[in-house]
Amino acid sequence: MEFREKQAIYMQIAEYFRNNILKDKWKADEKVPSIRQLAVELEVNPNTVMRTYTHLQESNIIYNKRGIGYFVSPDAKESILKAIRLKFINDDLPLIFNNLKMLGITIKEFEDLYNNWSIKNNNNKS
Repeated sequence: MEFREKQAIYMQIAEYFRNNILKDKWKADEKVPSIRQLAVELEVNPNTVMRTYTHLQESNIIYNKRGIGYFVSPDAKESILKAIRLKFINDDLPLIFNNLKMLGITIKEFEDLYNNWSIKNNNNKS
């Protein structure tokens, strides 16, 4: 894993976790790598991974079975999607709406563009 400079490493590892859960690599109630395993795999300090796990626990993405290890929370996937959706609505949509207004693109035009894009991308997946 290559880390970006502009974001804390523990947050990048958390993003890696979320992506693995969304891709169903790690499923609900499934054991995830131990702190030491992940630290070795990602070549980072175990304290960094511990910080990630603490963050993920606080976000209800993983839970700890004392003495056994960490597991994916039953509703982790839904929680992740909800958080991503909320971030998109609060951070990205205002920028998109501002650009639409500035460029004089109507919601109808935007909807048509989206529908054409959607059709094109669905055809490419077949």
